[in-house]
Amino acid sequence: MAIGVKQILDYDDYAAIPPDGKRWELLEGDVHVTPAPSPRHQWSSKKLQRQLEDYFEGRGLGRVFNAPIDVILTPHDVVQPDLVVVTNVGQISDRGIEGLPTLLVEVLSPSTVTYDRATKSRRYAALGVPHLWFLDPAGRRLECFRLDGQTWRLVLEGEGDRTVEHPDWQGLAIRLGDLWM
Repeated sequence: MAIGVKQILDYDDYAAIPPDGKRWELLEGDVHVTPAPSPRHQWSSKKLQRQLEDYFEGRGLGRVFNAPIDVILTPHDVVQPDLVVVTNVGQISDRGIEGLPTLLVEVLSPSTVTYDRATKSRRYAALGVPHLWFLDPAGRRLECFRLDGQTWRLVLEGEGDRTVEHPDWQGLAIRLGDLWM
């Protein structure tokens, strides 16, 4: 009887994967692949990125990056969230972002909603990512979570064309109406 052995991959294995237009990620050493995002997804991501840049970079609080960029949370956890806010510039390297960034944003698509909301969010919580946002272009909705222990606590939600202000960053007002295509 043959016994299958599961291989746990690390960053070096991940970095050796040839580019193919898909988004490759590692969670606990397991490979996950998602298709390229849709135009609506990209539009909403770009528009939110600009607002985050205005706030974080405009005030000298940090840097904002968009996918594809490797966020190396651990040697066995390498993700490519849609947007990343880094307030410790020492985490920025030639390989990507190394360590836990301040904020990760996942823009939801029908093909990735379960993976983003369940699989990735659980792992982000277990590793200690402080803030996680979900942006849903189809539902025209933003949900902002703060880590409380190992549990995500919803601290802000908004939908439609409202402007919402984040409670953890004074003056960070997100104009939701600008995010939708």
